[in-house]
Amino acid sequence: MGLKENIEEVRERINRAAAKFGHRPEDITLIAVTKTVEEDRIREAIQLGMKDMGENRVQEMLRKQEAFQGAHLHMIGQLQRNKVRQLPDSVVLVQSVDRLSLLEELERIGIRDDRFFEVLLEVSIAGEEQKGGCPVEEIPSLLDAAEAMTHVRCRGFMTVAPVVEHPEESRIYFKKMRTLFEKNRTIGYNRNQLDILSMGMSHDFEVALEEGATMVRIGTALFGKRS
Repeated sequence: MGLKENIEEVRERINRAAAKFGHRPEDITLIAVTKTVEEDRIREAIQLGMKDMGENRVQEMLRKQEAFQGAHLHMIGQLQRNKVRQLPDSVVLVQSVDRLSLLEELERIGIRDDRFFEVLLEVSIAGEEQKGGCPVEEIPSLLDAAEAMTHVRCRGFMTVAPVVEHPEESRIYFKKMRTLFEKNRTIGYNRNQLDILSMGMSHDFEVALEEGATMVRIGTALFGKRS
């Protein structure tokens, strides 16, 4: 199938899975992950109605900047502090904030450049040391830190579930993330606005949606297998 057919099929699968949780199609944001995807394919995806693109590296964002015109850009990979100042203005959401020092650097650059950053806290829900993400027990202190900032606002949580043989094995992690999400939404923040739960990728997004994801990050199911 071509890209148009892939997008249509993925959207149908998203709608069916989200409905099982009680979400409507308009409640879900589909992020097209463009890691290793070249400019022509990105432009085609945007022309076909894809408006949210996710990249893993700042260098790739900058290289493909022209192709991303007309789309909202999401930073979904690990972000080094010294790369914050290079984030393109088209980045609408930094999804991989996992430590206080990164929050503080986003605030510093925001103040310096008169720029506002919206972020998600990346949570290591399975405690995998080799992956990014803050431990669950650090969530309160990071949310409190963001609440006190003037140029950073936390919009919710992101997670990457462990690689498993069957998508159903990921359900336990998505359930835990939803519980954490709902628990922290009850806290009376003024600036933090916890309304985004980003979880689920090509191999497990339907399970994530059934457990309440509001945002999914999909590459292979849209663009095909890449090297």
